Parts: sequence; C-alpha cells; structure tokens
Amino acid sequence: MTALIDLSLHEAAQALRAGETSARELTLACIARMEEVDGHVHAFLAQTPDLALEHADRADKMLAEARKGENESLSNLVGIPVAIKDVLTIRGVPTTCGSKILEGYRPPYTATSVQRLIDSGAVILGKTNTDEFAMGSSTENSAYGVTHNPWDLARVPGGSSGGSAAAVAARMCFAALGTDTGGSVRQPAAFCGITGLKPSYGRVSRYGLIAYGSSLDTVGIHAHSAAEMAVLYTTMAGHDELDSTSMPGAVEEIQLQDGDLRGIRVGVPKEYFIDGIQPAVEAAVREALNVLGDLGCELQEISLPHTNLALPVYYIIAPAEASANLARYDGIRFGPRKNGDDLWDTYLKTRGELFGPEVKRRIMLGTYALSSGYYDAYYAQAQKVRTLIKQDFERAFERVDLIASPVTPTTAFPIGAHEDDPLAMYLEDVFTLPANLAGVPGLAFPVGFDDSGLPIGMQITGPHLGEAILFRVTHAYQKATDWHNKEALL
Repeated sequence: MTALIDLSLHEAAQALRAGETSARELTLACIARMEEVDGHVHAFLAQTPDLALEHADRADKMLAEARKGENESLSNLVGIPVAIKDVLTIRGVPTTCGSKILEGYRPPYTATSVQRLIDSGAVILGKTNTDEFAMGSSTENSAYGVTHNPWDLARVPGGSSGGSAAAVAARMCFAALGTDTGGSVRQPAAFCGITGLKPSYGRVSRYGLIAYGSSLDTVGIHAHSAAEMAVLYTTMAGHDELDSTSMPGAVEEIQLQDGDLRGIRVGVPKEYFIDGIQPAVEAAVREALNVLGDLGCELQEISLPHTNLALPVYYIIAPAEASANLARYDGIRFGPRKNGDDLWDTYLKTRGELFGPEVKRRIMLGTYALSSGYYDAYYAQAQKVRTLIKQDFERAFERVDLIASPVTPTTAFPIGAHEDDPLAMYLEDVFTLPANLAGVPGLAFPVGFDDSGLPIGMQITGPHLGEAILFRVTHAYQKATDWHNKEALL
C-alpha cells in the first residue's frame, strides 16, 4: 500500500473526498515525516503541529459535509498539508525572515496568499527556512542554520526558498509557498528536482510578504508537478485591494491538456547557452526541447540582447530597494534590541549585531547606489537598462509564445563552495534574473540528472499574465516524461 506521504496532491485529494483517509491522518503522516527527516534536512524554522491539526479537523468537517451533499463546491486543497516560507506572515506564528533581527516576532496579520490557502481548507504545517530576508541563492545565509538538499545532504537546496523546495522534495508536505525576487523559487526547484512557479508581477498579492525588493518580489509555489501547482495558483491569484500593485481583472482559466502542443512557438535564446554552463545541464535542456518539439512545439532561436546586463542591473536595483525596505529594522518597533549609550548607538548595535553579513553587504551596496552624487550614475541608469531588458521580452513575445532555457548554469553545488566568493554565488541566478526585471512569469521543472545523480531543471518564461500557457506546456511535458516523479532517497 502506498504511504500517505507518497501520494500526489490530487491522489490525496481524491482519497480525502472518498473517505479513504482523513485530513488529520494525512497531517499526522506529514508531521511524522518531518520528525523523521527534518533533523537532517533542516527545511523548517517553525513547525506548527497544533495549528495544523486545528486546520485538519476543520477540513474533515468540510469533507464530511461534502459527502452528505451539504457542501459540494470544495477546493482540491481541502485537507492538504502545505508549508510557508518564513518571509510570509501568519498571524501569531513566529516570522523571522531567517534573521536574528526578527527573532520572536509574531505578526498580527496573515499574508493574503496564505489566507486564501487557509480559506480553501489547506493545512499549514509550519514556516520554512530561507536566506536572511530572502537574500541569497543557497539558503546558507539563514541566521538559523543551513538547509540541506534532500538529493545530497552535503549540497545546497538553492535559495532563497530552499527550505520550501527541500520540504517538498523530502515529502514533508505536498506543496509549499516561496518567494522569487531574482530566481528564488525556480532555482531551488531545479536544484531539488521539483516544479516551481514565479508568477507575473502583480498576479499574486504581496500583502503580508515582508519586502526585500518591492518592484521584484513575487509569491511563488513549489510542488511536484504543474498540475498540482495549478491548484494553488488558481486559489491564490487575483486582485487584492490590500496590495496596490495587485493586477485587476479575472484570472485566466488554467486548462491542462495532454500531448498535443501543435502551433505553440518556443523561443530558445542564444544568450542563455553560455561558456561555463555544465555540459550535463545543456544536454538535458536540449533533450527536453526535443521532447517539446515531438509534442508539436515549433522551436526557433531568438535573441535577448541585453541579457548580459541583467546581473549588474539587478544588483543595483534590488539592493537599493532593500536599503529602503530594511531601514525599518532598528530595534525600536519590533524585534530584539541591542541597547546603546544613545539612540544612534542603539541603532548601530542593533543593526550591526543582528543583521547577517550578506544583508549588510546588500544594504551598503544599495545605500551607495542611492546616495547623493551616485543616484543618477547607478540607480537611474539601471532603471533605464531594466526597460531595455523588458523590451527584449516584449519583442520576443511578438514572435514566440514562450521562451525556454536552463534554470541555472550548474546543478546543486556543495555547501560552502561559494562562501568566500559572493560574485560566484550571484552568477547562480544569471538565467532567472531577467524575468524578475521584466515582471514576466517563469516556471521551472525537472528534465534530467547529471552524472552525480543531481537534478537538472529547465525553465519556460511567458508574457506578462501568461501563466496559462506555461502550465499547459509543462503539464504536457510531464505527461510525456517522468522526471518529476523521481524521489530523493534520504
């Protein structure tokens, strides 16, 4: 008999509706799995078993009513255990952003994206580890310890949503929310052999997401397949009056089709196959493109000429926005305080001792870029080039329906490999950053393994609010292959 934690999200939903298991039993199975493996993986910062069982019991009542015919319009998320990245608030639940400066903070409100999951009947298992304030590509920058990749515990799971990706890959939950500012959902998905979505900017509410880069942050999803992820996306997406950047209008219906992708034009940007890319990564992505071709897609080479400028542009704009957003953490309004001789000394001690080195590095970069005499030379110029990058995508989508590329240049690297080389770490996001700068959606999914048995991911990028075609193409690919069904053996 298949263990409960080995069911797909849809199989679990069917079992719940049929009364073959209960939400409480499913939740207890996930809690037991967390107790079994999270001591090795360290995916969670805060486990919330009491809250989870409260949600599970409520879900069981909803399911019982549905079986009596009293509540037939149930979401497929009723009773499904999920995890939440620790930069998204849940009322009364510790929320640290992976930082000592928010240790003990319990927010008085819940993020809209999380609340919509709760309202749909989902079960919240806890908060997952993250690079401090989502600043990193490996989940090594958390003040509360490193998360390990379930495929190889000596390697990183990616970041900054590495805790969420590892929790899904290790079967501790059925899905998880992450955030993607420069690739932080898609890159961990690739490293951990799962599926990850960065939605269009404004499609999923950012209310309750503790900000890193406000014009770049998006709330994303980790799951094993596109079909599973679509359930969470359609629940979360849509306008939110609490978020002024939230897009108005109805969310396009997600239609998942098997097999036939005839007429869909897939652009392959030459700038994404660069010197230094791991040969196994390029080979797996090329083979995945062949599969899409066999399914009917029309492949054509395209150019995104300003791709090489995305990295420097991002590392001016994102730190500049972080400098402004993190100014509020001073030990006065929330979080711990390091008392000094006067107010300024208190600020200095609190921020100096409680922020980690990567956060301080980015605050300094951003403050410099925004300072008098340098704003026009750096920040203003970066915004102009950002517009050029966005226009590259707009022109490309006049010719093609989506763009396919690697997610990362390499598979998961060893823990500590880039410890003394921040630039090498930043280069891990070279293929994912452009989508954030342009505000377009991207979806990463597994397409193979390297010689060490580490997962390889490919990403497809669509036009703004073009999530539907990304789900359709990924689902067809996953029906034709089984890479997404491979499991990490802990």
